[in-house]
Amino acid sequence: MDAFFASVEQRTKPFLRGKPVAVTGSEQRTVITTSSYEARAFGVKTGMTKYEAKKLCPDIILVAGNNHKYTYTCSQIVKILKSITPMIEVYSIDESFLDLAGLQKKPIDIGYEIKQRIWEEFGLTCSVGIAPNKLIAKLASNMNKPDGLKIISKNMVPEILENISVNELWGIGRKLTQHLAAMNIYTCGQLGRFPVSCLRRRFGVTGEHLHKMGLGTAETPLTPTDKSLDAKSVGHSMTLPKDITSRQEIARKILLLTERVGRRMRRDGLSAKVVGITIRYNNFHTFCRQKTLAKSVWDTKSIYVALISIYNKLSLKLPVRLVGVKVSHLFQDCTIPLFEEEKKSRNLVLAVDKVSANFGETAILSASSLLCRKTPRVISPAWRPEGTRNYI
Repeated sequence: MDAFFASVEQRTKPFLRGKPVAVTGSEQRTVITTSSYEARAFGVKTGMTKYEAKKLCPDIILVAGNNHKYTYTCSQIVKILKSITPMIEVYSIDESFLDLAGLQKKPIDIGYEIKQRIWEEFGLTCSVGIAPNKLIAKLASNMNKPDGLKIISKNMVPEILENISVNELWGIGRKLTQHLAAMNIYTCGQLGRFPVSCLRRRFGVTGEHLHKMGLGTAETPLTPTDKSLDAKSVGHSMTLPKDITSRQEIARKILLLTERVGRRMRRDGLSAKVVGITIRYNNFHTFCRQKTLAKSVWDTKSIYVALISIYNKLSLKLPVRLVGVKVSHLFQDCTIPLFEEEKKSRNLVLAVDKVSANFGETAILSASSLLCRKTPRVISPAWRPEGTRNYI
């Protein structure tokens, strides 16, 4: 989708159409989450503060984000995509992958059909990329924005990648770009020609994947959204209404997130062997820490105890703006409680889940998380509108 949050705001608020608009995380947040193309023409970018944006574009209109509105619109767009093929992976709130293999229509015709239906039903534009694999399809989708459609056939890949900067490829971020630059690798063409043995020696197993990325042949399988039980991990994160420094308050947020992750796991009958925490400072530096457990866990208390053991070892250097919790290495939970106390404990957890399902997530909470009742809406990683997030 093109400038999704801003475009949805312009669609639902006609007075914003044709004007420079920037969406912020909330009324208290000062950081731009996305901006309209009218604002981008002035140089306004995601991650800027609203003060920086106003310097570049004095007439910019700031709008507090509305997650409910965006997730609803996303879910309706996904219905359109599912009517074309069930082989769809909802990668984020504004992006999906479709596998068109085996369909009778030509890919280009399907691309134009998607664009037309989304425009007719929602008044929103999207950019479509069509290619042999997900890596190149994503690259193609960014090449003719906004409202574009780009096809890259297999024989076109080497020529197109030759002079494209490595950081344009999905999965190569700022730090990796710096590491590659230190090896005099700046373009995808250079990356594809670089000896794979040297890349492997420098980056381990990832080196071979980087080599394939440079060639445009890296294959990442599409994970259909409906296959929720194939999830590699389950997680939740929340951007806080304001930056916080209190370790006790952050621990409460972790507990609240753990309760929600635990419910999702138990809903799908899963247990986890690895738990992890994500912290983002107010300067947007983000880091993750995880721990492999001696045995798999499924209940909120066990997950939280493991997470807090990680958290207590962290030395927080700056105010925190985002907290995230994730469990991975998931297994189908086949535990059968043998003793009466175990049965009571398990029944209690499941009873709490039923209350939450029937009366809302905050109907019954751990006492320690009661102060989190007014936290912003928490949505699963990549802001999927429905189902369990499938990581690849």
